[in-house]
Amino acid sequence: MNLRSFFNTFQRDLLAGTVVFLVALPLCLGIANASGVEPFAGLVSGIVGGLVVAVLSGSRLSVSGPAAGLVVIVVDGIAQLGSFAAFLLAVLLSGVIQFGFGMLKAGRFAAYVPSPVIKGMLAAIGVLLIVKQLPLALGIPASHAAPAAAQNTAALGISTPLGSISLTAAAITLLSMAILVGWETRALRRFTLVRLIPAPLAVVLLGIGSTLLLGLLTPGLALPAEHRVALPPLESFAALQVALEWVDFGPHFAQLVNPDVWRVAITLAIVASLETLLSLEAVEQIDPQRRAAPPDRELKAQGVGNLIAGAIGGLPITSVIVRSSANVHAGAQSRLSAIIHGVLLLVSVFALTSVINLIPLACLAAILIFTGFKLAKPSLFIAIARQGFAPFAPFIVTLVGVLATDLLIGIVLGILCSVLLALYANLRSPIMLAQHGDHYLLSFRKDVSFLGKVPLKHYLQQIPDGATLIVDATRADFVDHDVRELLDTFVADAPRRQIAVDVRHQVQAQARAARGWSMRRPAAE
Repeated sequence: MNLRSFFNTFQRDLLAGTVVFLVALPLCLGIANASGVEPFAGLVSGIVGGLVVAVLSGSRLSVSGPAAGLVVIVVDGIAQLGSFAAFLLAVLLSGVIQFGFGMLKAGRFAAYVPSPVIKGMLAAIGVLLIVKQLPLALGIPASHAAPAAAQNTAALGISTPLGSISLTAAAITLLSMAILVGWETRALRRFTLVRLIPAPLAVVLLGIGSTLLLGLLTPGLALPAEHRVALPPLESFAALQVALEWVDFGPHFAQLVNPDVWRVAITLAIVASLETLLSLEAVEQIDPQRRAAPPDRELKAQGVGNLIAGAIGGLPITSVIVRSSANVHAGAQSRLSAIIHGVLLLVSVFALTSVINLIPLACLAAILIFTGFKLAKPSLFIAIARQGFAPFAPFIVTLVGVLATDLLIGIVLGILCSVLLALYANLRSPIMLAQHGDHYLLSFRKDVSFLGKVPLKHYLQQIPDGATLIVDATRADFVDHDVRELLDTFVADAPRRQIAVDVRHQVQAQARAARGWSMRRPAAE
C-alpha cells in the first residue's frame, strides 16, 4: 500500500469511525439506562468493544459494544443475582466461556440454529424493549424515584394508576419517534444533511436542544435531572480509577460457587455468541467486497472483550448490526474505523459529560422503542405465517417462551419445537402403497426408521395371493434392520402364496443412473 492509498484509507476510516461514534453514543447510554445500570457501564462496553474487540477481531467492518438484544438478560440477571457486582462476575465468566467456544471451533454450530428460532428470539426482545421503555418514554418516574421528583413531574403531567405522565417527556418521545421514522423515508433522504447525520444523533440533538430551550424560556416545563442521563463527571484519569475500584464496581469472586451466576454466564455466552455470528453474516452480505470473517477468531475476541468488560464494570458485549451497518455505509475500509469509534467514546467520557447529561431519558427510550419495533414489526409475523406451520410454530414457541420464562429457555423450547417438527416430517408416511389391478407398488419415499415397521406390516397384509408386488426402495439411503427383516420374511413366504416380488434397491438405481449417464453423455457433448 503506497502512502497516498494509506491516507485515503485512513481518511475514510476516520469519517466512518466518527459516524459510528455518533450512532453508538446514544445507544450505549440508552442500553445502560434500559438495563437499569449507570450510564458509565454502557460507555465502558462501547470503549472495550472499540479498543479491544476491534483489535483482536478478524472482521474488518464489524463494530462491537453493548447490544439491545441482551437487555433482557441483564435486567433479569441483576434481579436474580441481587447485585450488579455479582452480575459483572457472570459477564466475566461468559467471556471465558466464549473464548472456550472459539478454541473448540464452535462457530460453525450457529448455522444449525433454525432461522425461525432466531427471528422469534429477536421479536421477543423487541416486544420486551417496547414494554420496558414505555414508562420512560412517558416520563413515568421509577418506583425508586424520590417523592419530590414524582410530585414535580405530576404537576406537569397527567396522573394515571401507573404514575404521573409527563407531557414534556411524552412530547419529546413523539418528536423523537417522528425523526426516527422520517429519517428512513425517501423524501428526507434526498437532503444531504439527513444523509450525513445519523437518526439517533438527530434525536439526541433534539433532546439536548429541548432541555436547553425549556430551561431558558419555561423552566417549569423542563424535565428535571431525574429524567435525564446522569453520567458522573470524570475529569481526570485518577477519577476514572476511582470509578473502577474493584471494591465498589468490580465482580465479587465469592459468587463463583453460586450456580445462578454460572447459569447467567452460560446464557450470556450462548446468546451473545449467536448474535455476534449472525451479525458477522449480515455484515458479510452488505460488505461491497464480501469479505468473510473467521467466526472462531471472532468468538475469541468477543470472549476477551467480555472478560475485560466484566472486570472493569461494563455491560456484556456483542457484534452489533446497527453500528456495523452504519460503519459499512459510511465507507469504512478496515477495522481502524471501529478503533477510532472506541477512542472517541473514551474521549467523550472526559470532554462531553456536561453535554451528555442534558440528554432526556425519553430520547433514549424512543431510540430503543424504535429498535424494538423493527425487531418485532407486524410484517415479520405475517411473512413467517405465510411460510406455513413448520416455520411459524417454532417462531411463536420461541417468542412466547422468552416472554414467559427467559431468553435461554425460550431458545431451547424453539429448537425443540423445530426438532420435533423435523422428526414428524421425516417420519410421516415414509412408505406408500399404490394399486393397479393385481399389481402393487410399495414405495419407500425416504429413509425408513424402526417406526416404519407398523405401516409396512399393515400394507403387506393387504397384498392378496397371486398378486405382483414391486418394492421401490431406490429413494431410501437407510432402511432400519427391523423393516428389512419384515420385508425379507414376506419375500421368503411369497412363493408359497404365488406372489411375484421385485425389490429395487438403492444400488440398482445407482447402477441404472450410471448406465443412463454413459448413454446420454455423448449426445450432450
